[in-house]
Amino acid sequence: MDRASIDSKIRTIIEPFNKKGVAIEEGTTFAGDLEFDSLTVMDFVAAIEDEFDIIISMNQQAEIETYGQLVDAVAKSQG
Repeated sequence: MDRASIDSKIRTIIEPFNKKGVAIEEGTTFAGDLEFDSLTVMDFVAAIEDEFDIIISMNQQAEIETYGQLVDAVAKSQG
């Protein structure tokens, strides 16, 4: 799956979590811009893992701060 397809799917998944209707850009941060708390992050990561049939480790989660980094991490895990 190419990066554009992954990006499109993640945008669909993030929609219900984006309570403030923040415009999602490559540099959008989960903690700062979207104000995701730890529970929201866990739910969102679970949705991503289910959709793409991948595992995002706690170490990976700690390194992913922006939307673009998430798309890249999913793309990398897809091979």
